[in-house]
Amino acid sequence: MTRSDRTLFEDLSVTISAGERLGVVGINGTGKSTLLRVLAGHQLPESGEVRRGRGVTVGLLDQEDELPSGTVRQVVGSGWESEAILDRLDMTGFIDRHVNDLSGGQRKRVGLARVLARPCDLLILDEPTNHLDIAAVTWLEAWLSRFSGGLILVSHDRYLLDRVTTRMLELNRGVGYLHHGGYASYLAAGLEREMQAQSADAIRRNLARRELDWLRRGAKARSRKPQARVDAAKKLLTVKPTPGARLGSIDFDFDTPRLGRKVIELEKVSFQFSERGQPILAEVSLKLDPHERLGIVGPNGTGKTTLLELLARRIAPTQGEVDVGTTVRIGYYTQQAAGFDPTARVRDIVAGPYRTPGDPADSRLMERFWFTGELPWATVDTLSGGERRRLQLLTVLAMHPNVLLLDEPTNDLDLDTLRALEDYLEDWSGALVTVSHDRTFLERVTQRILVLNDTHLHPVAGGLSAWIAEASLRSSHSVTDTPHMRHGASQARVPKQRRRSPSTLRHEMAKLDALIDRLTHERDRLAVALQGQTDHEVLKELGTKLAACQAELDIAEERWLAIGAEYEEATEP
Repeated sequence: MTRSDRTLFEDLSVTISAGERLGVVGINGTGKSTLLRVLAGHQLPESGEVRRGRGVTVGLLDQEDELPSGTVRQVVGSGWESEAILDRLDMTGFIDRHVNDLSGGQRKRVGLARVLARPCDLLILDEPTNHLDIAAVTWLEAWLSRFSGGLILVSHDRYLLDRVTTRMLELNRGVGYLHHGGYASYLAAGLEREMQAQSADAIRRNLARRELDWLRRGAKARSRKPQARVDAAKKLLTVKPTPGARLGSIDFDFDTPRLGRKVIELEKVSFQFSERGQPILAEVSLKLDPHERLGIVGPNGTGKTTLLELLARRIAPTQGEVDVGTTVRIGYYTQQAAGFDPTARVRDIVAGPYRTPGDPADSRLMERFWFTGELPWATVDTLSGGERRRLQLLTVLAMHPNVLLLDEPTNDLDLDTLRALEDYLEDWSGALVTVSHDRTFLERVTQRILVLNDTHLHPVAGGLSAWIAEASLRSSHSVTDTPHMRHGASQARVPKQRRRSPSTLRHEMAKLDALIDRLTHERDRLAVALQGQTDHEVLKELGTKLAACQAELDIAEERWLAIGAEYEEATEP
């Protein structure tokens, strides 16, 4: 398949059998969504053939799906299976509302419920975790793990990819690379491929130099040297190795203005949309530190975006005060896609109304965000959804903010951009507040977590891992086996566990310490073993073991943190 300015993929061959789970990754614009539509039969390939088994039914969640007209119940279905799935996606309260009256995020959840509620042999999901909270993502992860058919999944959620998929398909400059194992094995294989390419290039250049040196010196008896071979050797030396999908890593080296001691303070802030409406926030107080790294979590619809709007002073509180320091320069990356003119070119948007398009500084900025080649001249309507979001991120950071408010920043951004953004935020000198359901992103960039629920902000005892463990516990005691369990099971209460003694908790933590040490050593050993390995079968085996070891290590670390929080609670005076 091709696009006007590039080849998306060609000569791609892949087989999906029942029970297999294929994750598809690649940078924005490489054709992941296009591939899913081709595999689902919604788009014809330009060449080649898609063969499906006789009678195979396919369910597709497309990023650009248009829902049929009707109420949520009519669109998804009226059976108990449909109602149970809507319940797990926090849509029960909207079941009799017309889909045209829903928000964009709510419509996405209805689309996901519609696909999950219909039996199929092959399930194809394009970014299914967008607009889901952590509890819903945890439930979806468990649901997909039990799905007996074939699964093809495009996602930026690295936890989900590593715990659900059995193979990974990487789209890179028109070529498809298939890796056995989950996300960790894909990273290891990509690193190995890069190392092998560097090694092959070094060997090629050494051979070319020796050939050229021999031809130049030649035998003294020869009166004429073969000039054609000399020219060929020179040409070989100038050939560059095949570049990766992106040249280098993204560079977020922007100047950050100095931030004073006062950042943003909320003092007993309340908010509701109308005098008779339900309160969204009630007497919320929050003080941001100049080096704040705050993550906000909570169920959908509890007011997380409203809180960011208040911090950004885009809306005024119903009661209370929002005090912003005089040195604060806010950059707000919204959950909604920016309203770019679809006919505008990338270079014009970057230049803005005050600079001339094509300015050298703007060109360097676009290169940092991998808008190279023909992309600066492309119009917005030709960009993929992920490319538009990357352009939106570019425009926010180009404002040189010292306070970043990020509302679901991982939605629609590719994994390369996410990892680069995480690296940047780790060393960034400003203050950060992010609303996100992406567990990996929150772990890397935040230092404290607050949960917004019941109109109030609450600290999370035990941090993010404890919150994830609690969400997993809720999911494990809910209707996670839908559509194979009765909806009434979703109302079951989780029995309250008896508080354990500090000595019991210390004993469990000691056992987990030993397990974590062993798994860490094994993970490091496998990573070293992968380096320099060229045998495909050995790479496959090592990659699978590394992925399994990392998954087990993640679970052990989450358990250790959860028990640590329980121990602190048990030993409080």
